[in-house]
Amino acid sequence: MVPRFALLAGSVVLLLAGCVAGPRPDNRAGGAWMPEQRIATVAPPCAAGRSGLPLLPRTAMLRAETMLGPGDRLRLRLIGDTDRVTGTYVIGDDGMLALPGLDPVVATGTTLERLQERLTVRLRGAGIAAPQLRAPVDLRLIETGGVSILVSGAVFDPGTVRAGDRPTESRVGQKEGAASGDTNPGRSVASALRAAGGIRPDADLGSIGLIRAGTLTVLDLRASMAGAATGDVSLASGDRIVVPSTGCFDAMLVRPSLVTAPGIRVYMSNLSRPASNNASAAIGKDTTSLPYGTRLLQGLVAMNCVGGSAMNAGRRAVLISRNPMTGVSVVIERRIELLVRGADRDAADPYLMPGDAIACYDSRWTNLQEAISLVSNVANTVTPAILLNTAVNK
Repeated sequence: MVPRFALLAGSVVLLLAGCVAGPRPDNRAGGAWMPEQRIATVAPPCAAGRSGLPLLPRTAMLRAETMLGPGDRLRLRLIGDTDRVTGTYVIGDDGMLALPGLDPVVATGTTLERLQERLTVRLRGAGIAAPQLRAPVDLRLIETGGVSILVSGAVFDPGTVRAGDRPTESRVGQKEGAASGDTNPGRSVASALRAAGGIRPDADLGSIGLIRAGTLTVLDLRASMAGAATGDVSLASGDRIVVPSTGCFDAMLVRPSLVTAPGIRVYMSNLSRPASNNASAAIGKDTTSLPYGTRLLQGLVAMNCVGGSAMNAGRRAVLISRNPMTGVSVVIERRIELLVRGADRDAADPYLMPGDAIACYDSRWTNLQEAISLVSNVANTVTPAILLNTAVNK
């Protein structure tokens, strides 16, 4: 009876040991989009076709700093007046400017000079400004507010973003008193792209489209990858940004810059030996926040899935990602020690993208050890019962 049980236990051990890694992940066509994600011997070609810019009349850039929008702060001086309408005003979220004694005036989508003319007519009509004065109103822009910008195309988080918002303590005139003129470096195309999650590695950085008042201006922001603001422009209220895609992965765009995200968040799971849970593997909020440009192997080190005993040297890891151009998911499996030891590791070590997930699996030897331990525990429980039953039946 006991030999038959031992044979059965050995079979169970071998069966469990063979199931450690599971079958190799299967993927649909169109999932892989970077050469390092290759799941066959040949790297994937460009994952999608090139996307272009909308067909709109093209124009040179308008002067964004004179196009007023909600949140802009203005200083108005009326000749002969000190406190009736003279003062500082902010254009409301509805785009209107409210002055005492006047109905609200539309102030967005126009220039400072045109708004000054509009206010002059209204103040004269209300009998507040003297009609004989040629230029009774002096209107100055003292601070530009943040703007809402729609960003679409090859960015990680397309949608409406805010660019140029500033904290109250840094507003113009808070410390230095009356002031005129302003610069708002956060209200730029580059800032809006970063607010939209940064450009993707397939972005055509030399042909960024800025749509303003129904016309299209093409910007070349390739210098921004080197930290230069060349080609960047200030945004105006109502602007839209379109980032076309080349359809191809460009590793040169996978690093922190003026138009890419400084860091990314990924999901991690390390339940391999000796860690029994993610907390014991020291996986926390800081661990899952990585600089943009981090590769899979670096992420595995961050989650304590590299090194340790020779018994677990054959660990495997899977990377769960999604092709942003096709929307197809892809799961990449790698043998960790091959990434560590292989000279061509870079060719098989994918870059991590926002929202990726990494999981670490035990080696077959560690699984065999676990299987032996499990069967031993069962045997220790069952064997006395078998021996007792044998003795009773004799």
